[in-house]
Amino acid sequence: MTSFAIRPEDLHDTLTTLLGDRAHTISVALGEVTVHVGPAQYLDVMTCLRDAPGCQFEQLIDLAGVDYSAYREVGTDGPRFGVTVHLLSVSLNQRVRVKVLCPDDDLPLVDSVNALWNSANWYEREAFDLYGIVFEGHNDLRRILTDYGFIGHPFRKDFPLSGHVEMRYDAERQRVIYEPVSIEPREITPRIIREDNYGGLN
Repeated sequence: MTSFAIRPEDLHDTLTTLLGDRAHTISVALGEVTVHVGPAQYLDVMTCLRDAPGCQFEQLIDLAGVDYSAYREVGTDGPRFGVTVHLLSVSLNQRVRVKVLCPDDDLPLVDSVNALWNSANWYEREAFDLYGIVFEGHNDLRRILTDYGFIGHPFRKDFPLSGHVEMRYDAERQRVIYEPVSIEPREITPRIIREDNYGGLN
């Protein structure tokens, strides 16, 4: 086991040689290496990062969906949904971030890496539940945080803050029922305390 960390610049050079044109870009910022890959190369690149000498990323430590729709407001155009993955090599004491964009906004889909790292299981289910990203090849892709009858994906930026439906227990029917949200939109203005000597201050 390596006791010292590999320099990000050295990892950048290793990945540039190893991945070639399978990676769109490989960059170093704030001491971290980020690899951008296309959806067609994603599974192949991830397999390479796990198995290749000089990489040996044995652990997937995080995977998250991303909704880039608000990026258009700052002049960045492109696919709406993406996936960001963080990998760790314990044996070589190095980390890498991998980013992939889903090519279709209406059906965001990328390959599952659950067969490579079983820790991806719940992360991919979470991204499916909250963003609607489909992970092709995942053997148990179902919601993990929202209820069975939940409609929509609550981490999408166009999802309403109050949701669409609410649930409550109905004593007459003796079961949980779902109804349209009945919360009236309101603006909350914080109360300002202007008492003399508030908090013991003069």
